[in-house]
Amino acid sequence: MIATASAVAFVVFSCSSERGSEKMNMDEIPLQTVDNMFTVQTRNGRMQSRMEAAKMQHFENDSLKTDLFPDGFAVYSYAEDGRLETILLSDRARHITYKRREGEIWEVTGNVSIQNTIKQETIETDTLFWDQKSHEIYTDSYIRMYSRDGFMQGYGMRSDDKAREAMLMRPFNNSFVVVKDTTVIIVDSVNFIGPFLEK
Repeated sequence: MIATASAVAFVVFSCSSERGSEKMNMDEIPLQTVDNMFTVQTRNGRMQSRMEAAKMQHFENDSLKTDLFPDGFAVYSYAEDGRLETILLSDRARHITYKRREGEIWEVTGNVSIQNTIKQETIETDTLFWDQKSHEIYTDSYIRMYSRDGFMQGYGMRSDDKAREAMLMRPFNNSFVVVKDTTVIIVDSVNFIGPFLEK
């Protein structure tokens, strides 16, 4: 009986010490963690996109839901004919869904690369936002754009979410390859009608 009372007194004393127990902030603790995530989105049996991430952490509070991807993020989007069209890669990503209003937004950061494999164009930046409701990707950060026609750089970019029509907002120091007229003229030397060269 005496041993039990002293043990209880010890527990009470340790809990009421100066250090005390720290309060847990539930907003900082993920409700769900998924390793090696792989998701596929289809419409009418056709592949639209697939997403891969080494880790996803799901957080939730009164106003929004947040999915964090701290160890890398990749999205592969497909054209209507089934070809792989766009590849988005980044070091980190965050997906926010608002509870009290309609809408969701993606923020990808760290070595962001968007490749349009059909147009053979690449966009590189450090931070990019993707608004799924408006099907738009955008940033105000420094941008590098590479294509078959040359190199562009500047600040700010707006595009559709397939990176088909990317527009650089404030370009500077760009270089282009000027392609000459590619018209092919075929001359039929047997049935040629016209002036002959002087001998």
